[in-house]
Amino acid sequence: MTSTTEPKTDELVAGLYREGAPVADTKAPDGPLSERWEKRQFNARLVNPANRRKMRIIVVGTGLAGSSAAATLGEAGYNVDAFFYQDSPRRAHSIAAQGGINAAKNYKNDGDSTYRLFYDTVKGGDFRSRESNVYRLAEVSTNIIDQAVAQGVPFAREYGGLLDNRSFGGVQVSRTFYARGQTGQQLLIGAYQALERQVAAGTVTTHARHEMLEIVVVDGKARGIIVRDMVTGEIETHLADVVVLATGGYGNVFYLSTNAMGSNVTATWRAHRKGAYFGNPCYTQIHPTCIPQSGAHQSKLTLMSESLRNDGRIWVPKDPADCTKDPREIPEAARDYYLERKYPAFGNLVPRDIASRQAKNVCDEGRGVGPEVDGVRRGVYLDFAEATARMGRAAVAAKYGNLFDMYERITGENPYEVPMRIYPAVHYTMGGLWVDYDLQSSLPGLFVAGEANFSDHGGNRLGASALMQGLADGYFVLPNTINDYLADAPFEKVPADHPAVVEAEQAVRARIQHFLAANGSRSVDSFHKELGHIMWEYCGMERTEEGLRYAIGKIRELRDEFWRDVRVLGEADELNQALERAGRVADFFELAELMCIDALHRRESAGGHFRAESQTEDGEALRHDDEFAYVAAWEYGGDEAPVLHKEDLQYEYVEMKQRSYK
Repeated sequence: MTSTTEPKTDELVAGLYREGAPVADTKAPDGPLSERWEKRQFNARLVNPANRRKMRIIVVGTGLAGSSAAATLGEAGYNVDAFFYQDSPRRAHSIAAQGGINAAKNYKNDGDSTYRLFYDTVKGGDFRSRESNVYRLAEVSTNIIDQAVAQGVPFAREYGGLLDNRSFGGVQVSRTFYARGQTGQQLLIGAYQALERQVAAGTVTTHARHEMLEIVVVDGKARGIIVRDMVTGEIETHLADVVVLATGGYGNVFYLSTNAMGSNVTATWRAHRKGAYFGNPCYTQIHPTCIPQSGAHQSKLTLMSESLRNDGRIWVPKDPADCTKDPREIPEAARDYYLERKYPAFGNLVPRDIASRQAKNVCDEGRGVGPEVDGVRRGVYLDFAEATARMGRAAVAAKYGNLFDMYERITGENPYEVPMRIYPAVHYTMGGLWVDYDLQSSLPGLFVAGEANFSDHGGNRLGASALMQGLADGYFVLPNTINDYLADAPFEKVPADHPAVVEAEQAVRARIQHFLAANGSRSVDSFHKELGHIMWEYCGMERTEEGLRYAIGKIRELRDEFWRDVRVLGEADELNQALERAGRVADFFELAELMCIDALHRRESAGGHFRAESQTEDGEALRHDDEFAYVAAWEYGGDEAPVLHKEDLQYEYVEMKQRSYK
């Protein structure tokens, strides 16, 4: 599968990065997969209840991973400080994950199992994730459902009262539990209730409208954070024995994405600059089921749940001349149900990366539908006519009604009568801070949970696995592994005037003052939008060596201009959203360059990372396992080039082979 004529990676990107020593996950146990998690839990050191009361944990982010972690650690008796920039934990972006959560309970008796969920996840990630982590995720998944039901999460149920399941992309079984089209919202409310219970018990203190701007590292260990009160502008220092980041993904580096407008990379990037390795930054996921962009001034894209692909059929006209017609006037014979045609075994339920790339391909052929944006029609139809005829409108409404209502409010079109239009958009990031089996980063004392870490999905995430990973990390994994680190605590108290604390706080203040004093001519958003365009065009759905090299040069030019010519109005000691965005976009610039370098050095197609130079004869992704079967763990280089540390991926239980969903 590997060409021997291609130049070696280090020759291709000489000067852009340096290669360092290999990195390894030393915490993962050996032995049979099914025994590893139990073995780690037993071997990890414990902290007795009396000592837990003496220790303090900082949790940044209160989405599913953060809220569940803070609640569980608080219930265990630790003192927890939870920080979030929203006005309530219920506003975290986890609320937008609509479609469902996977668990290997085999309620449908259709052949599902822990091992099958493990296998589907490894295969769906194109064999670029760790076996140990993924098997643990599959194993823990069943506990999540029991936990959520006990909290009162209103999962959909069958007529007899049993929990219902539906299918999602990349699998041939029904293992996705759902609460209509509000699964993320309902699960987040459950985690929020658990969090508030601990707030009332006095073990958790919440800090709303606080944004982390720096991490405090003392003697090589993470010991606290510097935050800004987003209402008053006050800079605060908070210290603890250990820090947990659960701050989500960085999809907003592309400007247009399905992420909440406030989602950013600052917390994890600040940690990266202080020593935490960044794993696989170029692995971003394009979601196939989003409402297409409607105009040049749009700043947010809306996700339509992947669950719609269960009953909706995706098609475009066979003849480009039909693209402007009313879809109801196009006969069946003139329609191309291209996913069903190319992938008969999975049809419309192929994984997200494949569905997204094929949608792009048919639009590039001139067969896209909907209004033109920049001279191109970027949309395909998601049609429920056949499902409505088969099930009845009431049954369709019962399963997808709130999604249909949302679509109609945004587009003004009734999807019960006219097919939806969808197009791929940036959604989830598989890359994130590198962590070991315990979820500890390369910076001791810094743990990372949920989408903020890189650990479980490889080159592509299967649908309904984000909620699964976030809650697995927060409820079950982190509380059982952080004890091993805290067994040596409480550590020596860090005084507020410690040089490392003073330095971190001064760096934050200097950065803020620079933005306010720049007095340039361009807004923050104008820079962000231009950066997003570069990233989407050259480091998005399809990437080439030439395009990535061009993007790196443009990003550097634009970043220099940003620091010279940005204009941030307002003051530091007040509510100042322009100032907030300036700091976030500054970090996006640095991340964007590393993403392009990572994408350039990985001369293969894997999952959502499609290199045009590496594809099969029929246009599918082509991996090169003998060269790239590793995690790319990047060390911050400061004024010099970043350092690449490789973690080799070993597969004992799954055979690496070319993915096929046909």
